[in-house]
Amino acid sequence: MNLEIATAEFLTIMLGAVRTGAWMMLCPPFNSRLIPAQVKALLSVGLTLPMAPYLKSTTPSFETKDLIFNVLMQAFVGASLGFLTLLLFASVQAAGDLLDLFGGFSLAATYDPFSQSSASIFGRFYNLVALTLLFATDGHQLILRGFLQSFRTLPLDASFDMETLSRLLLRGVGEFFMSAVQIAGPLIAVLFLADVALGLLNRVAPALNAFQLGFPIKIFLLVTLAGIAIGLLPSVVSSIVDKAVTVVIRLSGG
Repeated sequence: MNLEIATAEFLTIMLGAVRTGAWMMLCPPFNSRLIPAQVKALLSVGLTLPMAPYLKSTTPSFETKDLIFNVLMQAFVGASLGFLTLLLFASVQAAGDLLDLFGGFSLAATYDPFSQSSASIFGRFYNLVALTLLFATDGHQLILRGFLQSFRTLPLDASFDMETLSRLLLRGVGEFFMSAVQIAGPLIAVLFLADVALGLLNRVAPALNAFQLGFPIKIFLLVTLAGIAIGLLPSVVSSIVDKAVTVVIRLSGG
């Protein structure tokens, strides 16, 4: 059986797959290194195919120089959308990293097979909990739907607004630090007060060697309070998903 495929339609779908593939390389939870590159390539094509009716009406020029420019442009657009989403989700792991730093767990950083890099204990724990809640609440479907919406609001032949990207990027960096501090701030305050109390105890009774007792005390406080604060993560993840979808829609001109 001979299948006739229009070259223009095929190249249009491949351009859309380039945007989807670049987005999947950075956007959680699809950016996991446990997903092979071949699977991500097939997924990028499979996710782009349902948007073919919208892509056919926005077919760009396929001259050699224009085609190269369009490929680079779609890769840049997809990477930008994925990076903004990654920036928001990274605040959860950053909050865990802050807890490791102030609680003394940063000395116990181990190799993480998921990211294939060294990761702190609470930082990775918070990240895994956030990803679990993302799948449990179907947040990944909202993120995917928000990205696919970009093919309607930002066609392949449309220009990319760099001013909007820079503004959203600056705002995303600010929200990244703000969210990390808001998640870890109360626990860091308790650990700081524990250090102050141990310092005063060491001044009053130097023979007790209070700072030697500080490590188990701070570890106990951190584990106990983190177990209580973990109940707040579902609302945090829901807020991050809403922000991520809003940022993608704004950047794509929706």
